[in-house]
Amino acid sequence: MAKARRSVAKSEFVEKHLATALERLELAAAAGQKAVAVRLRDGKKLAVAVKRLAKRKGALVKRKKLASRRARKSPSGETRRALKAAVRELTTTTAALAKAKAAKAAHATEFTALRTAHRRAAGYARAIAQVDRALRRK
Repeated sequence: MAKARRSVAKSEFVEKHLATALERLELAAAAGQKAVAVRLRDGKKLAVAVKRLAKRKGALVKRKKLASRRARKSPSGETRRALKAAVRELTTTTAALAKAKAAKAAHATEFTALRTAHRRAAGYARAIAQVDRALRRK
């Protein structure tokens, strides 16, 4: 059985596809750069939120300890209400802190992957530009 003959690619075809590929690579590098900038800004906001909530949790733990000591020392309605309020605030802050930490962790993994992809695209673009310059000199 005879094999089907394949046509040989013409220079127009190769040049057109090369130009398209280079264009897409530049587009990917630019999109990656913008995405990394946005993710970096969001990461800083998340880090600040986690730090703020952690600090607030520490203060609320101290307040709860103090309120529980006061409630044990002199059990009155006022001290019990203060203790309940401290426990309630601590619970909501702890839940918010857990959510913020989870969001920060998810963001960190996405940011790392995005930064790696951006570096690859930018590196490929630089290397291709360097090779193009070298080929044009000849």
